[in-house]
Amino acid sequence: MTALDSKTGPSGGVSAASDTLVLSSRGLLVAGIVLLAANIAVFFVFFRSQVEFAIRFPSDWGHTLIVPGLVAWLIWRERERLLSLQPFRPAWLGLVPVLLGLAFYLVSVVGPSWFVVHHNARQVGFAVTILGETLLLMGWAATRILWFPLAYWVAFGFTYTDRIISHFTYKLQDISATGGYFLLRLLNIDADIAGNTITVIDDLGNPNALNIAEACSGMRMLVAFMALGTLMAYVGLKAWWQRILLIALGVPVAVFVNMLRVGTLGVLSLWDVGFAGGQFHAFVGFVWLVPAFLVFLGIMSVVQRLVVEVPDDGGGG
Repeated sequence: MTALDSKTGPSGGVSAASDTLVLSSRGLLVAGIVLLAANIAVFFVFFRSQVEFAIRFPSDWGHTLIVPGLVAWLIWRERERLLSLQPFRPAWLGLVPVLLGLAFYLVSVVGPSWFVVHHNARQVGFAVTILGETLLLMGWAATRILWFPLAYWVAFGFTYTDRIISHFTYKLQDISATGGYFLLRLLNIDADIAGNTITVIDDLGNPNALNIAEACSGMRMLVAFMALGTLMAYVGLKAWWQRILLIALGVPVAVFVNMLRVGTLGVLSLWDVGFAGGQFHAFVGFVWLVPAFLVFLGIMSVVQRLVVEVPDDGGGG
């Protein structure tokens, strides 16, 4: 087949050109390769910096390296729906977000210094561009199917600057510190709290300070936890209100797990204060992610049961 399929009349001749594309067409393949090459050329520096950042801080952003694979899987799950839409009808209106996205990305690279420091501005430019390219190449119907995988990639496949993350994690660190303090007191461990610092007193009366703002920077793992929760909600639940509810419940679950993490670090600091810092605090966070995942599965099971599907008996009114 060619890039632009042709409609043939009863006699087998070409009657009119059609603005359509199919997955098996050479034109769609060529267009896809051209767009891929163009995206690599334009966004290469941005992607490289994101990969380097994820490798440098794996406990906070390592999950961004596997998100593209998850996105590919999400798209593969929709292959039958995409095949049923063929031939695709490219929407030339997609040129508008493509040009806007590229312009925004350019400004985020060479614009004013207060703007370019946020690599997340480049993320926005990439998001608008990729959405426009999907619309341009595959049309409205396919874009309605692919919008979630693309949105998931944009939301969780990139790192966020501390200036943005701090708006969400600062208060959560306070809650984690307070919860961790009360957990230590519940365990009958002598401790005091001042701001984001918990002081644990050992049996000999020696104070060990646990700086939550530092040792509990793992609240940034909230992004990874939300990425997992969003994927589970989309795949495991059908109703959108159920999905939104499960994603929203991921925040208190993550905060509660971080309280347990703080309490664990406080207990361990009684043996060695070095446990409260370095890479060990990140390891403790990963350990607590396992029960957090199980709790999240339990919550999803409850949310699923909030709706009881009544089979249609086919009876009339």
